[in-house]
Amino acid sequence: MKSFLIKSLSISSLLLIMLVAPSTIFAQKDAYVDTQYILDNIPEYKDAQDEIDDISAKWQKEIEAKYKEVEDMYKAYQAEAVLLPADVKKQKEDAIIKKEKEVKDLQKKYFSPEGELFKKRQELIQPIQEKVYNAIETIAQTRNLGFVFDKAGGMTLLYGNPKYDISDDVLDEVGTVMQTVKREQRKK
Repeated sequence: MKSFLIKSLSISSLLLIMLVAPSTIFAQKDAYVDTQYILDNIPEYKDAQDEIDDISAKWQKEIEAKYKEVEDMYKAYQAEAVLLPADVKKQKEDAIIKKEKEVKDLQKKYFSPEGELFKKRQELIQPIQEKVYNAIETIAQTRNLGFVFDKAGGMTLLYGNPKYDISDDVLDEVGTVMQTVKREQRKK
């Protein structure tokens, strides 16, 4: 009798779960955002991106100037190589190789995945991205959204009904902690 009672209790519990679960599942909705649109409408992001671009251009010019020095050294070496003794030739070759290595090391210091530009990007952009993510999360939880897709990211969104685009809502939410472009002045 106990066994029968436990089995019927578990079956009724299972039926109850099966009846309630679909309504919970169907209550969740999906939405999408365009993070590029969101970031383009945050002046702080544009300022940070401009600063990163300026730094990058400055460092690129510096590296190009140093590569020009290496090229000039090599051309001068080629012009006089025929007349140079072997030991002087070796010294000049070593100097050229050393200079080229210095330039490559500087380039790596600035532009490698662990380089200064990457660090600067993290310092300036990451806090903004975190605020945007937090706004998306807040809206998703408030509206009981199951998934929020990014149509600007690597995922291909073939169709998105504009009524499920919460990009402006995210900008409004981010606007509570940082300056954003007013809704009526945003560029789509």
